[in-house]
Amino acid sequence: MKTVQRLGKALMLPVAALPFAAILLGIGYWIDPAGWGDGNQIAAFLIAAGNAIIGNMPLLFVVGVSVGMADDNDGAAALAGLISWLLIQSILSPETIAMISKTPLEDVSAAFGKIDNVFIGIICGLIGAICYNRFKNTKLPDALAFFSGKRSVALVAGGVSVVTAMVLLFVWPLVYGGLVAFGTAIMSLGAVGAGIYGLFNRLLLPFGLHHALNSVFWFDVAGINDLENFWSNTGEYGVTGQYMTGFFPIMMFGLPGAALAMLHTAKDKQKKAAAGLLLSASFAAFLTGVTEPLEFAFMFLAPPLYVLHAVLTAVSMGVMAALPVRTGFNFSGGLIDLILCWKTPMAQNPWGVFIAGAAFFVIYYVLFRVIITKFNLKTPGREDEEEALKAEIKPTTSDKDFTAMAEQVLAGLGGAENIASLDNCITRLRVEVKESANVDEKAIKSAGVSGVIRPGKTSVQVIIGTQVQRVADEMRKLL
Repeated sequence: MKTVQRLGKALMLPVAALPFAAILLGIGYWIDPAGWGDGNQIAAFLIAAGNAIIGNMPLLFVVGVSVGMADDNDGAAALAGLISWLLIQSILSPETIAMISKTPLEDVSAAFGKIDNVFIGIICGLIGAICYNRFKNTKLPDALAFFSGKRSVALVAGGVSVVTAMVLLFVWPLVYGGLVAFGTAIMSLGAVGAGIYGLFNRLLLPFGLHHALNSVFWFDVAGINDLENFWSNTGEYGVTGQYMTGFFPIMMFGLPGAALAMLHTAKDKQKKAAAGLLLSASFAAFLTGVTEPLEFAFMFLAPPLYVLHAVLTAVSMGVMAALPVRTGFNFSGGLIDLILCWKTPMAQNPWGVFIAGAAFFVIYYVLFRVIITKFNLKTPGREDEEEALKAEIKPTTSDKDFTAMAEQVLAGLGGAENIASLDNCITRLRVEVKESANVDEKAIKSAGVSGVIRPGKTSVQVIIGTQVQRVADEMRKLL
């Protein structure tokens, strides 16, 4: 579980490059929505630049996973991952397979024509990172001293990659067939399949495992490739985008509706404190599609509401897939991405997002308000008076005092001597501690964080929000 969660964090590194591609492609398509660059030189320039990123997504994942999974995020791991990628791509190319198997090129399995995908990129990235973590401190005899330490990593990764290619020669066609079958099964379900995907996307979010699921539908792992096809105009108009469109009504409107319901049901004495969290998190969800600060605000306080949220996400995904509405994103389902994709060739009636969003805003607001009041759920602002009193004296850290926040979080984690490793993704710190008994969740929350979760015995995730990088940087200084 820890490894998968760490991989999920590493996957966010290459994904972070996508907004830049979205800006380039979005502006290019705004300038020349009909010619896709043929009718305007500036548009052609921007679209070509954006496609340089989108078209090389597997390579981005190689580098991102290699660096993200390396113990100290060293570039030597990325070099090893790149070597692994080049070797596997060359050995398993259709031309090489035809020579190895002594068969005509046209008879080579179609699987080897799809070897340059994100899935293989992740494997190569893992090879680079694992080899780096294991061999970065290797000491060789004096005669071979030049290849000691980090210089040995690329060599080992090359050897591992050759063996991996031999295994993939037999395994990849089976894996590819299974992935295609899974993707085909979902695609054959149409809107229902999109709904199933949306349900599990949200249910896996608390564990940080939703990124693995996303890669099947957004990237070229099972032949769906919804995200890349949308932005590179290689998909099917009216179909491509169905695994992204349904997120927009939820992220831009549904969750802010839930936040308003939680604010209206908060106790009078606690409304002001609750408003600071709920309104700022709602704005982030609407503008950027970053929803974790808001979701974690009620995920563990009121689990039934989060299950309801997952179900409503499934409904939105299914409904939007059934309607003639298609949009896409390169980062998340917020207003910025909606504007950027508005005039892309694959966009279909994007204004429909606002109509659906208005409906989901009302649905979320009504259901959340009724359920909160009926079952007296302890959402933000509805804590018991004793807990509320404690909450009033907790936030001693100003929003911009990241050093003080880092100090408080570190103290709550048991101090520097209790930290085994520290990473972060877009909104949360991911920490491995040596002794779980030394972790004081109340002390961590006193820093003003959005939440604390314990996915494993020694794993702690601290939900901070989009400023997590600055807190993480300060904590690394303290360590």
